Amino acid sequence: MPSTRPLRPIAIAATAAVALVACGSDDNLTARQQAVAEAGAEVMPFDLDATTHIFTDTDTGGTQDVIADDPDDDANIAAIRRHLADEASKFQAGDFSDPEAIHGPAMPGLAILKQRYDDINVVLTDTPTGATITYTATDPDVISAIHDWFAAQTSDHGNHAEHGSS
Repeated sequence: MPSTRPLRPIAIAATAAVALVACGSDDNLTARQQAVAEAGAEVMPFDLDATTHIFTDTDTGGTQDVIADDPDDDANIAAIRRHLADEASKFQAGDFSDPEAIHGPAMPGLAILKQRYDDINVVLTDTPTGATITYTATDPDVISAIHDWFAAQTSDHGNHAEHGSS
C-alpha cells in the first residue's frame, strides 16, 4: 500500500542529487545521511527514528528486516508491513523506483537489480515487530549486486540501519 503522504518527485530528486554529491569526509557522509533521511521520509510511511533497517548478506542474497524499535508500537509495525509488502511486489516486477528516489540512480547494485530482477526471488515475511524481505539468487553477479545494494543502504541510513550477521 502506498504511503498516504503525497510524494514530491522534484523534492525527492533534488534531495537525492544533493546526497549523491556528498561523499568523502565525515561531514559529507553526515550530510548525505541527512538528505537520505529526508528523502526516505517522503517514501517510507513509518517513523525512521522509531524503526531500524537491518541488512544481512547471505550466500544466496540477503535479508532486509525493518523493525519497530518498540515492540508495542502497533502503528509503526503496521506501516512497516504495508510498506514492505508494497516494495516486495514492486521489486518482483523490477520496479526499484523507491530506493532510487531515496538513494539516487547511481546507488551501488541498483542497475544490476533493475536489469536482472527476474533472476531474484523476493519473499515477504511478517515478523513480530515488522517485516522481512528475503532476496535469493543463484547468479554470483546478482548476489554481489544485492550485497552492494545492502552496503549502500546501511551506509546511507546511518543510525537508522545496521548490517546484520547471517
